[in-house]
Order: sequence, then structure tokens, then C-alpha cells
Amino acid sequence: MRRPRPLRRLRDADPAVRWSVATAAVALMAVAYFLLPINHLGPERPTLSWVVFCVALVSIALLLLHQIRNVILDRPHARPALAIMLLVSMSVVVFAGAYQALAQKPGEFEGLSTRVDALYFTVVTLATVGYGDIVPTGQTARVVAVVQILYNVVFLTAATTTVSRRVRSQVSRRLGRQAGPAEEEG
Repeated sequence: MRRPRPLRRLRDADPAVRWSVATAAVALMAVAYFLLPINHLGPERPTLSWVVFCVALVSIALLLLHQIRNVILDRPHARPALAIMLLVSMSVVVFAGAYQALAQKPGEFEGLSTRVDALYFTVVTLATVGYGDIVPTGQTARVVAVVQILYNVVFLTAATTTVSRRVRSQVSRRLGRQAGPAEEEG
């Protein structure tokens, strides 16, 4: 008898368990962001920094596209909301890490000096609020900010729109099933 794989067991678990695991994973990402040695990246190791940044973004984008594909193909065991929440959190951590690493080079940012500042700037950019208290002044920082905006528009918007459509579809189906027998009785 084959043992179920851990991800399959999690996928089939109670929704409260799945959300608890996802919340713990997001919390773990936040802790890792504050503990990882991001200061070893940046101007001292530009090649390594760009490789890590690009590999992380491409990996997250591919995983997001996989989740979108699961929804479009209407795979019954897909849990895109949880996966997309985790992937969006990962993209926030990746961009925040990139901004923190870039801020080590003089002239790249005005107002960004801590990891909290980098995280704040990432979330403000993600939300398209742009308070103006942190400003990318260097060309590299501006390019990364443009990449984040495009990444948000293309990948994160597509993923959240897909999840939204799936949730609406599931709610409609459930309401249709519940309303069906009641309408037949009346």
C-alpha cells in the first residue's frame, strides 16, 4: 500500500488545517526575511544578487502560472487560494530582499535603510499607494521598482483574478445545488 505524499495529505486536509499551515508558512517567510543574511548580497556580490533575484522571480512566476493552469483546467483537487497566497508572500519577500540589498549601495534609495523600510516599500509599491517617503533614486533601484510593478500587474493580478473567478464559480455551484431542491418543492 502506497503512503500518501505530504502535499496530497495537506491538500485533502480540513480547510482550517490548510489555512493554519499556510499562515505558519507566511510567518516563517517573514522570520526568514529578517534572519537571512541579505547583507551579503547587493553591491559586494552583484552577479550572485541578480542570479538569486531572477531565479526566485522566475520560479514564483512559473508556480503562479501552474496554479492558474490548474484553475483554468478546473482540476478538482487544486487549492489555488492557499498556493497563491504563499506565492504572493514569497514575491513580497523577494522584492523586499532585493530593495534591502540595493539600499546598501549609496545613491540607490532615499529613505530606505532597514529591512522594515524595504518591506514597507515593497508593500506600498504592491498596493500602488506610493507615499513618497521612500524613493528609488538610482537607476538600478528604479529598474527593480518597474520590474515589481510589471510583475504585480502581469502575474499577481492574473493569479488573484483566477482565484476570484474560481471562488465565484464554486459559490454559484453551491448556491445552485442548495437552491435547486428547494425550488423544486415550491
